[in-house]
Amino acid sequence: MTGDASTAALTSRLGYLLKHVHLRFTEASAQALAPFGVDGRELAVLAVLAADRPLSQMEAAGRIGVDRTTMVALVDALEGKGLVARRRSTEDRRRNTVQPTAKGQELLREAEQARAEAERRFLTPLPDADRDGFLRALRTLAVVPEDERPESG
Repeated sequence: MTGDASTAALTSRLGYLLKHVHLRFTEASAQALAPFGVDGRELAVLAVLAADRPLSQMEAAGRIGVDRTTMVALVDALEGKGLVARRRSTEDRRRNTVQPTAKGQELLREAEQARAEAERRFLTPLPDADRDGFLRALRTLAVVPEDERPESG
């Protein structure tokens, strides 16, 4: 961001600031994850799939907040890299689940460390209390209130 008057008028706008912070963080995250051959969305899918119990693609999509088509593409890409496998559900044989492979679990551990370090470096300009408050505020804003959720139907 330059220091001219037109940019100064924008730096009080939330949308402008969020966009530019997001772009800077996306670049930092991409650099940290490049050695692992995954991007932030793929790593998020791996993290969700490794979290608790085997999930279907649609359950994982709901947790991440992406549509069906996007999730299929993400899982296809991860499967192509040998990081996840689709398996028949043990609870419902009509359903498939997606689970990280041993290679995917190892990559997740290593890439998560790199992601966390990139995040720590990115937030370094903020004092600890501001960093914690910033993350709390983002979590608060990221939650869609019940009355604002679109109806499913």
